[in-house]
Amino acid sequence: MSYFQQAVTELIERVKDAKDEVSRLVQVLEYKPDFAFIDWLQAQPLFPKFYWQSRDTREEVVALGQLHTFFDPAPAYAHLSGEQRIWGGRSFDGQTAKNPNCPASFFFLPQVELIRRDQTWSLAVNIGASKAHAVESLSQLRGQVSRLLPLSAHIDHIEHTPNHQQWNSLVEQVLSGIENDDFKKVVLARKTTVEMQSPICAAQLLKSSIEHNQNSFHFMLAQNARHSFLGSTPERLYCRQGKDLYTEALAGTIGRGDSASHDLELANWLTQDSKNLNENQYVVDDIFERLTPYSDLLEVEPEAQLVRLRQVQHLKRRIHASLKSGVNAVQLLGALQPTAAVAGLPRQESMDFIQQYEPFERSWYAGSMGYFSLGQAEFCVAIRSAEIVDEDVHLYAGAGIVPGSIAEHEWQELDKKMATLLSLISDHPPLGVAS
Repeated sequence: MSYFQQAVTELIERVKDAKDEVSRLVQVLEYKPDFAFIDWLQAQPLFPKFYWQSRDTREEVVALGQLHTFFDPAPAYAHLSGEQRIWGGRSFDGQTAKNPNCPASFFFLPQVELIRRDQTWSLAVNIGASKAHAVESLSQLRGQVSRLLPLSAHIDHIEHTPNHQQWNSLVEQVLSGIENDDFKKVVLARKTTVEMQSPICAAQLLKSSIEHNQNSFHFMLAQNARHSFLGSTPERLYCRQGKDLYTEALAGTIGRGDSASHDLELANWLTQDSKNLNENQYVVDDIFERLTPYSDLLEVEPEAQLVRLRQVQHLKRRIHASLKSGVNAVQLLGALQPTAAVAGLPRQESMDFIQQYEPFERSWYAGSMGYFSLGQAEFCVAIRSAEIVDEDVHLYAGAGIVPGSIAEHEWQELDKKMATLLSLISDHPPLGVAS
């Protein structure tokens, strides 16, 4: 029996012996598991599944099975105790007239969690009304894990929604609206449907992305064996530790250079460009406005910092809030989502435009993914993401349209952002998409 299986067996015995008031047990692992977390997730039979790796890489979690499911997260607090965490996310447009079949939220209190914090590993089980159910879930865990191989796939066809011509029209429509003072900014998005010769494994794609895309949150929500939503996003929605809340304005984008000097040239241009600096300031102002009712103090980094990713560079300014007493994670989700970086400004006017004119449903894209507990929470913005349903792969990217935006430049920006995941599916995607 492997060391990991021995730990599972010990945890099962602890559950059997646990007193009725015990809601959670944690088994610290003395040794690092001999498998990657994402490989272990793929091998498990329990659904839903959630994978999380924090942007600083200090925490990695696989959450499996469900004690409780919540399509509205607010009541989840009644089921939380101690160190328990609720995992999941909020969609961008679920339960709207445009997208009635997508839930507004999907959260769950998991049965089992495999956790790494720095160099400490543990296996946790949440115990509900039935200890037998917890024992059954632990008994189903598979310790023998096959290593997921690098992704090898061939793309038959790529289709963009909106197409290039429709995109140009939408950008012009937004710019006209800005001139008429209908809004300051609208974030337009594109859905790219990738037809494969054969289905791809969502966990394989995410594993490849984790290896290639640094300085990002990595997440995957698999509600069942047929449907997965995954991403590698640089953008934090918020991190909450007690009364301290940390968020950021991530807006303003340029590609990476093909040499060190070209890269630096592009970076210098981005940090001086008035269009991109204004776009970032819009997001800062919006976050301040939304957090003011919940905060005793708000502070923002005075100068935008440069964030370098594999395909693009962004402007970022960090924001800190000292929260008022009694503010919870769900209120903060409602206040901050959707951000001006994925919807626009003002929020309602830009959302109305997206709902009316964008020719697809965003669903989980541009929503949020993460967790909350009694004392802390962390959510990322679900961009640089993909939805995999059976044989279909949908990739998503967006671009903020502000005064000075040029449709063709924004289209090329979409290509660069989409390459975060598309370039991992195929080294040679069909013509017209950046690799």
